[in-house]
Amino acid sequence: MLQFPPWKVALILFVSVFGALFALPNVLNENQRESIPSFLPSSPANLGLDLRGGVSLLLSVDAEQSVTKQLNDLLREARAKLQTTRGDNRISYTAIRVEDDAVRFRLRDNSMSDRAIALMREMNQPIGGPLGAPSIEVSQAGNGEIEISFTPQRVEEIMAEATRQTVSKLGPRLDPDGLGEILVQPSGENDIIVEAPGESDPERLIRVIEQPGVLTFNLVVEDQNALNEALRTGQPRVGNIIRQSVTGETLLLESDPIIEGDMVRSSSQGFHPENNQPIVNFTFNTTGARLFGEATSQNRGRRFAILLDDAVQSAPRINSAILQGSGFIEGSFTVESARELATVIQAGALPAQVNVESVRVVGPTLGQDSIEAGALASIIGLILVAIFMLFAYGLFGIFAVGSLIVNILLIFGALSGLGATLTLPGIAGIILTIGMAVDANVLVFERIREESRNGRKPISAIESGYQQALSTILDANITTLLAASVLYTLGSGPVKGFAVTLAIGIFTSVFTAFVLTRWFSVIWLRATRPTKLPM
Repeated sequence: MLQFPPWKVALILFVSVFGALFALPNVLNENQRESIPSFLPSSPANLGLDLRGGVSLLLSVDAEQSVTKQLNDLLREARAKLQTTRGDNRISYTAIRVEDDAVRFRLRDNSMSDRAIALMREMNQPIGGPLGAPSIEVSQAGNGEIEISFTPQRVEEIMAEATRQTVSKLGPRLDPDGLGEILVQPSGENDIIVEAPGESDPERLIRVIEQPGVLTFNLVVEDQNALNEALRTGQPRVGNIIRQSVTGETLLLESDPIIEGDMVRSSSQGFHPENNQPIVNFTFNTTGARLFGEATSQNRGRRFAILLDDAVQSAPRINSAILQGSGFIEGSFTVESARELATVIQAGALPAQVNVESVRVVGPTLGQDSIEAGALASIIGLILVAIFMLFAYGLFGIFAVGSLIVNILLIFGALSGLGATLTLPGIAGIILTIGMAVDANVLVFERIREESRNGRKPISAIESGYQQALSTILDANITTLLAASVLYTLGSGPVKGFAVTLAIGIFTSVFTAFVLTRWFSVIWLRATRPTKLPM
């Protein structure tokens, strides 16, 4: 237990020195950090929203809207299925629509109802695989109508997936470069928390979040009579939609797009080659480039509309096939709005509408006050613990305080090396770790003192003390580590910050209390060979 071969000593020195080097950026200014070797972290521990200041948003996802979107997709699939029927087996229908959380259509010949129901059931995609529960229900309603609806289990799956997808898409929207340390995480079933440290403009975040970002390319129906009739009745023909252009032009479009936004591979802000006005460049993926090439080849002379969130941004005419798989969107953009739009298109459309429920702005002054208060609390705690250890255990108290200082360096070194975020609860976790590290030393020292009173020699008392205290120390720290794991798994935001620093502190406190302090004791034993312990 008291043997420290050279490899153990080298390992202790390696861990301690590198921990201190990793913690170095936290005490250096920006200019001094530039001279740090490349294999070490060049930036201090990331500060959370409560320490750095910034914006915190609570969002709610209108998950029911995602069900409506899926129903519209189901409608298009049902229409395509019905249109494949031919000859005597042709199923004639009318008034296909989404109504009362279901897709409905009316048969012209009720004798075809069994065949129509069987055909619609072919669209079933079992949940979880071929043997899973059905995803749709098909039945015959009144008035000769066929009704297709999602099963309750499928509805729950769609709503849960809407929240997950919204979280995954909001991250790239708000932080496209991944350098802004913006946190986007779910909270409950349909809520999302967004934390943007250092952000001073909540309106910009809200503007980017609330834009649905639905991009489609639809062919224009150039039939003025059909447009006039649709405007007069307020109801376009089946398969057509009316949309307004940003220039004020009213257009009749085919409702089924030729290209959708998820086929866009990349998007960026640029400038028009002729008038140098801000535009949004885009490039299709392989599938999108192929479909767009085919559509433009087959529709020369027709116009197609580029719709963003149901507004026609532009409607150019197809003069020749566009095979290069790229293009641009022009409009009344500023450089900033074009950049934001490009970011939205790049990240993709949100599966459902997002509503901002609350906005909390934390000023940098308040964050600095929190840092100063936390640092002061840590220093006071360290001083009080050091005084207690010195009075209670003398020389061994000095060993414990030395280990405690190394422990704090290792914690900050780990935070910097892992790129973890330090929050105000995280500072509380560091303060708690100080107490836990001392607690392990107290257990060992009390056991050593007890063995010494029972007549053991110093070296035997120290060895027995560490052996007897090991199981108690491991039990206590493993239990705390499990608690930290639960907090990290189930918690969010600052709670996770507390769990991270607590977990790091558990490993560093066990190392410093049970290895480093013991090594200090062995060095002292070998140097002085005492006959009595000074405690």
